[in-house]
Amino acid sequence: MTETLTKRKTRSGGRAGAKTRRGSAVIEQMPWNPPVNLDRPTEPLTEEGVLAIHDGAMRILEEIGIEFLNPEAAGILARAGCTVDGDNVRMGRDMVMEWVGKAPSEFTLTPRNPDRRITVGGRNLLFGNVSSPPNYWDMGIGRKVPGTREMCRDLLRLTQYFNCIHFAGGYPVEPVDVHASVRHLDVLYDKLTLTDKVMHAYSLGKERVEDVMEMVRISQGLTHDEFDAKPRMYTNINSTSPLKHDHPMMDGWMRLARRGQGLVVTPFTLAGAMAPVTMAGAVAQSLAEALCAVVLAQIIRPGCPVAIGTFTSNVDMKSGAPAFGTPEYMRATQMTGQMARFYGLPLRSSGVCAANVPDGQAMWETSNSLWAAVQSGTNMVYHAAGWLEGGLIASPEKFIMDCEVLQQIQRYMQPEICATGPDEIALDAIKAVGNAGHFFGIQHTQDRYTTAFYQPFLSDWKNYEGWEAAGSVWTPERAHHMFKEIVTSFEPPPLDIAIRDELADFVARRKAEGGAPTDF
Repeated sequence: MTETLTKRKTRSGGRAGAKTRRGSAVIEQMPWNPPVNLDRPTEPLTEEGVLAIHDGAMRILEEIGIEFLNPEAAGILARAGCTVDGDNVRMGRDMVMEWVGKAPSEFTLTPRNPDRRITVGGRNLLFGNVSSPPNYWDMGIGRKVPGTREMCRDLLRLTQYFNCIHFAGGYPVEPVDVHASVRHLDVLYDKLTLTDKVMHAYSLGKERVEDVMEMVRISQGLTHDEFDAKPRMYTNINSTSPLKHDHPMMDGWMRLARRGQGLVVTPFTLAGAMAPVTMAGAVAQSLAEALCAVVLAQIIRPGCPVAIGTFTSNVDMKSGAPAFGTPEYMRATQMTGQMARFYGLPLRSSGVCAANVPDGQAMWETSNSLWAAVQSGTNMVYHAAGWLEGGLIASPEKFIMDCEVLQQIQRYMQPEICATGPDEIALDAIKAVGNAGHFFGIQHTQDRYTTAFYQPFLSDWKNYEGWEAAGSVWTPERAHHMFKEIVTSFEPPPLDIAIRDELADFVARRKAEGGAPTDF
């Protein structure tokens, strides 16, 4: 398909190719409007099933314990009444439920542009960009390559451009051309200048977390007290399954908890490898690993904002490779959503696939995982756009293809689709057409035709002959052309020059000091 792209690079992308309009409006997209999930969640567990998984998670915490490889964290838990034996920490269910009950059921994150604030919890449904792949693929290159800072910037431009992306997760691709000791400084500078959406910090030790908090504070022109007064950013940590929390992630987790910033804990449990082969066992283990981190955060700062995540999927038992978007993945996500409501905590899940290029497999697996997120009552969907190869590749074409799906979900959730007033029942229109004729030309249709149905920016609805006449451009090719137009015409969001200079000075100073250690 790369050869096809080269041959056709001068041809039109068809209607869905979206010619550039004024400014940076390459496409006509839906406005910024984070959706509210109108549907009842899918709840595959019976009441007895919920209690059984809860009991399993509690027995893991009581009888087996979780290893906290951070002595400070283990010490805090010991002083709060947990049983600590070396790194192993056990805690009783009454204690767990008491501390978990102090966490809010929803919280708001406010970035440097207050119009981009988001609320995590309730029925809110938020989508974030792909985060952390070390590699990159686009149709112009045609092969998997290590990520660079410029590739990262381009994906950040897409993150800012698309209104259906509500928060900026981790690095959309790791810029491995930037030394790991200063990578966080360069990428956060790029994120804060190229986007105005909610920021993320990797919890990888003291320096990275403290640097990111300081840069977010500077970007919003806040005092330290103002920064600490409400959540301005967040982190996501993963446990080291099975049943461990490592040192640097716990260090960052505790630092953000002390300052009241957003916290998300997402065990990465692959059934059959890092967790039991049964979905109930994998979910119970995942919950145990998550809830003990919630307890720690609440002990440090009662009421600090915390969400639990699910990343429970399965391995291919023939090869050991991770699989995503599977029926088991979907059910595990739904089950964890049911359990998150049981604990009164917001939920994070993901939009993921195991495909290596943006093809049919990529889209059906990602669509499965995205709709599982919707069905589960998820509040934050990580990796909602751009993920390939089980998280090892970021792709701009896949990013744009995923955004088409995200917009469809956003449209699906608009309440006017289900309105049932007299204008929507439309009896007068039905009478006017009667048993013959059609609805195209009547006034009821004319008054509504521009907004009645979802209008795609990437899908091509021409018939085969029309598609062929327009150059036979396949969906990934259209996405590639669109990607190039977006990044070429991109206009960064406004940022006060004094703040930009202060950020640049901070980055320069921290680089001169050596940045952050690279050994953990």
